[in-house]
Amino acid sequence: MAAGPAAHARGPTVRRMLLGARLRRLRELKGLSREEAGYAIRGSHSKISRMELGRTAVKERDIADLLILYGVTDERERRNLLRLAREANARGWWHRYSDMIPSWTHPYLDLEEAAGSVRTYDPCQIPELLQTEDYARASLAIRDGIREGMPPIEIEGRLSVRLMRQRVFARSRRRTLGAIVEEAALRRFVGGPDLIRGQLRHLLRMSETATVDLRIIPADRASLAPTGRAFTVLRFDEQAIPDVVYVELLTTALYLDKPADTDAFERVWSRLEREALSPDASRALLSRLMERLAE
Repeated sequence: MAAGPAAHARGPTVRRMLLGARLRRLRELKGLSREEAGYAIRGSHSKISRMELGRTAVKERDIADLLILYGVTDERERRNLLRLAREANARGWWHRYSDMIPSWTHPYLDLEEAAGSVRTYDPCQIPELLQTEDYARASLAIRDGIREGMPPIEIEGRLSVRLMRQRVFARSRRRTLGAIVEEAALRRFVGGPDLIRGQLRHLLRMSETATVDLRIIPADRASLAPTGRAFTVLRFDEQAIPDVVYVELLTTALYLDKPADTDAFERVWSRLEREALSPDASRALLSRLMERLAE
């Protein structure tokens, strides 16, 4: 896989993952251990492991030394990999808001931007990529404002990031969003009936687009899936990057990419799909809910 073209529109986290995957392949082709590679750059096997997994910033000098060790002599390949190393240390579009959003969400913003498909389930609220500005502001004030005692200016900063994520997602027609929502979340009057009516109208419009697959689990089919919290599954076009499951906790987040973990969440997703209404039936339910709000 060529390093340069694959990463032309990716955030630093994904660039590090692409670079790390390529470095691991080169090391394995050379028959070297992580310890031997670490010694060559005055580091340890754990440093090489973090580099190959894309979990640490990289130094261009280290990459240059590893390419010599791995016998990479093709000048074009060397330039591509060194450029990717420089880009891997660049700042993401969200950096100007970095002091207003939790640090554990920073990698997620890069991963979401690069994913070819995003599948998300939330039992408590409407998924963030499908929220209206009014709904997003109200939910941030309720959840993060209470949890962290944030001043309004920080809530507005987080709101700006959420709205930017939606614009970034909408710019790419190749990306798809699958969302499974509990009917109870649609009936939760965040901000009042008028706000919810506008939010339901927005969901109905979005569900009619080619890139959004929205399914609702009705109240009389309470989900029995073995997960009590929201999660998102990210899948990438680049084969070098595994699926990533993102689970946000109260003060941190989990990024799961081991096959045993991702397979478990695939099974959960399949079960949720079986419990949910079809996209057409979900749209019909949205229409009925809007009619009731208008009464």
